[in-house]
Amino acid sequence: MSHVSLDLVRRYVNGDKDIPADQVWALEAHMETCASCRQLLATRTDSLAPLLQTVWSGIETVEPPAKHRRIPTWAAPAGGPWLGMTLLVAVVAMLLDLLGMTEVPLVMLLAPVAPVLGVAMAWNRAMDPAYELVSATPRAGLHLALRRTAAVLVVVIPALVLAGLPSGTSPALWLLPCLAFTLGTLALGSVIALSHAAAILAGLWAGLVVGPSLINSNLPQLLQPASLPIWASIVVLCVVVMALRADSYARLR
Repeated sequence: MSHVSLDLVRRYVNGDKDIPADQVWALEAHMETCASCRQLLATRTDSLAPLLQTVWSGIETVEPPAKHRRIPTWAAPAGGPWLGMTLLVAVVAMLLDLLGMTEVPLVMLLAPVAPVLGVAMAWNRAMDPAYELVSATPRAGLHLALRRTAAVLVVVIPALVLAGLPSGTSPALWLLPCLAFTLGTLALGSVIALSHAAAILAGLWAGLVVGPSLINSNLPQLLQPASLPIWASIVVLCVVVMALRADSYARLR
């Protein structure tokens, strides 16, 4: 509408209940941007003029709101320290390998479970101060957990590759197990908290594989080329479990 008609203004001021709702909405929306029509409205009643002037002066003096901070979707708010700890562990393992303090490349032994610390923070109610807002977003749940997990892998995997270079550790032997443990943490996290899932899987790997391998000074069979089909099967199984239990990620545990 170009301008409000005098008759419509008169009916609006007098509280006419027969004005269609769409016309009322259009009139009020137009008043927000048209000073001349606001003045016309003010002239229809003396009692309304001071109120309009007071309200409009308050609106004009309000500063525009600061730009809203976006909810982090590619990195967990509390994931930084855990990610830093993971990188520190990789550096320490590389130094130990360089010093020859272990017969088996320590980087290779730790690489499969290295990302799980960061993954544990991807969808964790206790570690996300904005969990109520996060859980209400359209992309919350498994979609958000996968995005944050991808952000962890983008950082951790290149770091592990660089850490394994001095000892000649081949990423081909630990990359698939690393993916299996990452997806396994997410799959088990659909039943229990992700932090608990990460702790269980990392603890089992440390107790059943890392410890005996360091004691026996032998590369475990689970990191031999013959075991890759097994890891591939685990990856497929975890993907199926995650797909079937996708709805369980609707809430932060």
